[in-house]
Amino acid sequence: MFTGIIESIGIISDIKKDQGNVHLTIQTNITNELKIDQSVSHNGVCLTVVEIFDNKHVVTAIQETINKTTLGLWKIGEKVNIERAMKLGDRLDGHIVQGHVDQTAVCTSIQEKSGSWEFTFEYDTALNNITIEKGSITVNGTSLTVVNSAKNSFSVAIIPYTYEHTIFHTFEIGTKVNLEFDVVGKYIARMYELRG
Repeated sequence: MFTGIIESIGIISDIKKDQGNVHLTIQTNITNELKIDQSVSHNGVCLTVVEIFDNKHVVTAIQETINKTTLGLWKIGEKVNIERAMKLGDRLDGHIVQGHVDQTAVCTSIQEKSGSWEFTFEYDTALNNITIEKGSITVNGTSLTVVNSAKNSFSVAIIPYTYEHTIFHTFEIGTKVNLEFDVVGKYIARMYELRG
């Protein structure tokens, strides 16, 4: 489990394909605090650390993860949001995040708003995921509050700290992102689905 509070920005230094799997080497300033077999969120994707050397760690993604996330689009030199799993007893500063990406979305608008930014994302409604106004959403592993919730889109407000300490500063219109919908939102969507 994660909180959606990003600890570090990692840089992809190597990508190796091995049949249906992809091995990613990530350089980050918290590598010396990681352990083999530890779960770490990379842009909201929970991946297991399989190797550590120098200031880098290696994780492996299977084909299903590649298919359901933006991981297949990642390139050497690209930045990713990094968060270690939360410890039992820690403060929950964000919200409960599983590290299981529900689907992807595309950034359709970026507006500067007097020192902060409003990002709008559109997603496919075929998977029956929904956002709730003032509810939580995870975008590339970052815990955020939904504004302007619509049937297939939502916006988030990004303060300067978040803009600088996550990879939001790299987003452009057309950037594809990973979404994990709030557990409460998933429950409501499931109830609507069952009611028909």
